[in-house]
Amino acid sequence: MNRYTALAPLLLIVSTLLMLMGCATPYDIGAADRQITPEETARNIAAVQKRMVAWGGVIATAKNLKDKTELEVVGYPLDTNNRPDNDAKPIGRFFVIESGYLETADYAPGRLITVVGTVAETRAGTVGEAKYVYPVVTVNKLHLWSRYNGGRSEPSFHFGVGVGISR
Repeated sequence: MNRYTALAPLLLIVSTLLMLMGCATPYDIGAADRQITPEETARNIAAVQKRMVAWGGVIATAKNLKDKTELEVVGYPLDTNNRPDNDAKPIGRFFVIESGYLETADYAPGRLITVVGTVAETRAGTVGEAKYVYPVVTVNKLHLWSRYNGGRSEPSFHFGVGVGISR
């Protein structure tokens, strides 16, 4: 038996562990209801007010106020990792209210978030010149997704032979 044959089991174990470390772990939304959408909330606030929801989307605007931060979010369905699937059809806009200060350079337009929070109310507003009804969610948990890999949880290394091109 040569020394390479003796190393094979060790290499197999190490490579398996490295692959497992790269696997995605879903963001924990606890007991929040991910079936309630911003659109249906805007149509019937009484049915869902004070319910715990898990919504995600792309930040459209971020604004720091005196004692809170307000994010306007274009909602998208959550994928199996509870990350917004911004390749899907939008499910309505909503406001996220976080008590205290969030750095708007981090929570900037275009960033993906997932929020677990309580449906507080609806608020009349506009999108462009169109009238719009926004559900408002107060934050229990807020997750800002990474800018890297489009925010997707993917392994940071890959096996392969040949040339790789990334955009």
